[in-house]
Amino acid sequence: MTEQALAGRHALVTGGGTGIGLAIARALAGAGAQVTITGRRGSVLAEAAAATPGLHALEMDVTDEGSVVTGCAAAIEARGPVTICVPNAGIAEGKAIHKMDTAFWRRMMAINLDGAYLTVRECLGGMHAEGWGRVLFVSSIAGLKGLRGAPAYSASKHGMIGLMRGLSEDFLGTNLTFNALCPGYVDTEIVARNTDSIAKRAGISPDEARNMMVRTNRHKRLIHPDEVAAAAMWLCLPGSESINGQCIEIAGGQM
Repeated sequence: MTEQALAGRHALVTGGGTGIGLAIARALAGAGAQVTITGRRGSVLAEAAAATPGLHALEMDVTDEGSVVTGCAAAIEARGPVTICVPNAGIAEGKAIHKMDTAFWRRMMAINLDGAYLTVRECLGGMHAEGWGRVLFVSSIAGLKGLRGAPAYSASKHGMIGLMRGLSEDFLGTNLTFNALCPGYVDTEIVARNTDSIAKRAGISPDEARNMMVRTNRHKRLIHPDEVAAAAMWLCLPGSESINGQCIEIAGGQM
């Protein structure tokens, strides 16, 4: 892969200030793309952008339709049509169905699923105009099988995959492809937060809670964000044109 394989491309990564989103954004920028990273924490985004050439910070709340519309428009005005869209912003929280209220359910869907829909909707026009586009939904193994203790999260990630598959059918025969990255437990701050949450709910130590997540991955280790970024890069580079409507499992083995 040459350093400029994506030169002239404009990518937009939601939740791009940390974790998987930042790893993908850095990889895309390293291949020559101009990358808009979005999120709600301006200082985190600014720090990430300052550390990596080619990253551009943009505060945007994916739960707010107006914020997504104006944010995407601002990014497009500044750096041209978005041709690589990575709906990555998400939350991962577990709660049994009899313990969750409607507000919990709606927040999960608003961030993980509605935010993905809004972001892709606002970026598709540029892909049409350019005649080329890549949409990479960051889903989860929970989008392929139910995750025990997290029915709302599982539903939101299944929904992302359904959206991806529908779009891939709608745009068959064009140079636009739609795929989903489905990682297992990744070594990010989300796992760190879940460690404390699981420990409290289950009455176990943080080490035991972390090991529960580690054991879920088939190779018995946490996945590094750069491993997910490498899969994202593959789907954006020449040679991946026939990979469309697919769920790419990154979990150390068959799920």
